[in-house]
Amino acid sequence: MSNKKVALITGASAGMGKETAKLLVQKGYIVYGVARRTEKMKDLEKLGVHTLEMDITNDQSMVMVVEKIIATEKRIDVLVNSAGFGSHGAIEDVPIADARYQLEVNLFGLVRLTQLVLPYMRKNKFGKILNITSIGGKFAGPFGGWYHASKFALEGLSDSLRNEVKSFGIDVIVIEPGSIKTEWGNIAMDNLRKVSESENSAYKKGALSFAASVEKLESKSSDPKVIVDLIYKAIEAKNPKARYAGGFMAKPTLFMRKILSDKLLDKVIKSQFS
Repeated sequence: MSNKKVALITGASAGMGKETAKLLVQKGYIVYGVARRTEKMKDLEKLGVHTLEMDITNDQSMVMVVEKIIATEKRIDVLVNSAGFGSHGAIEDVPIADARYQLEVNLFGLVRLTQLVLPYMRKNKFGKILNITSIGGKFAGPFGGWYHASKFALEGLSDSLRNEVKSFGIDVIVIEPGSIKTEWGNIAMDNLRKVSESENSAYKKGALSFAASVEKLESKSSDPKVIVDLIYKAIEAKNPKARYAGGFMAKPTLFMRKILSDKLLDKVIKSQFS
């Protein structure tokens, strides 16, 4: 049996998930990249990444992936929970069905996959679970309520899980990206415009102004490599930190969240998106 560590990466069809898969396979890991859009992972296959179709909202899909990896490799050492998306819109406007789906992908699906992997990590007395949250899991701006809800929840859940599994030799690590150049931002803002316009929303003016402000910042967003390097640093660390933050405006934003009152932070947010 190979001594190489086995990594499972969700959301490997794009962005940080894809770039993490590339780096880990280069570093000698046995890498399994999973996503719904398998056609977007053809380039990973050429690099030696094993690609599998998986829908994080489908329990059977997740069970089959984990069983396949275990049957082949007998272990999963690293789980990078990178799959996620941001559904934006005023809280009053977003249909509850859409809100549930946001939480299903960003929270419940992620946790279910973690549940499936944990028994094998416990058996080996080793594991690294990396949950990609966001600085949006520490502070919340307007028009992203359900996205923020999912990331705030994941932050708290990660803290609980970290303390539950530490004695089994398993580390739970939170990665908090700031603004990163991925397709996430375009999808989120397109969705915000669609919701605001289709509902003939009372929030339409504010929502469109917010979307325009976010898109102006896109050019300043950091390359995904910034986060991928943090992920690799956390995986390789013998005693990793509970949290790593990086990317455009990540550390200044988290610092402001720590020192400012809610009222002052609201003013800062309003000044940026008005």
